[in-house]
Amino acid sequence: MVEKVYNMTYGNTKIVEMLISDENVNFIHMIFNKGEGLPEHLSNSNVYMTVIRGTLSIGLDEQEIHEYKQGSVLKIPFKTKMNVGNKHDEILELIVVKAPAPVK
Repeated sequence: MVEKVYNMTYGNTKIVEMLISDENVNFIHMIFNKGEGLPEHLSNSNVYMTVIRGTLSIGLDEQEIHEYKQGSVLKIPFKTKMNVGNKHDEILELIVVKAPAPVK
């Protein structure tokens, strides 16, 4: 086989799973219920965030929180302060791609 296959977990409970982490890219799948999210942090690479379902509530740097619905794709620059969460009843599901992959 030439390809390598990765499988996402499907469901409705909180999950943050690193599917691909190599020298090129980090590919992360996340599911959050209402009131869940990530701790506030600085982006450690360029971040491309796709809303698969639900509504993303995100504060970037000193901006107020903006909301993005299913189908939205955000490009967030390196070293941006991020506050990511779900403030809605509907489940939030995201795909996050970090490119280039962060150096640890």
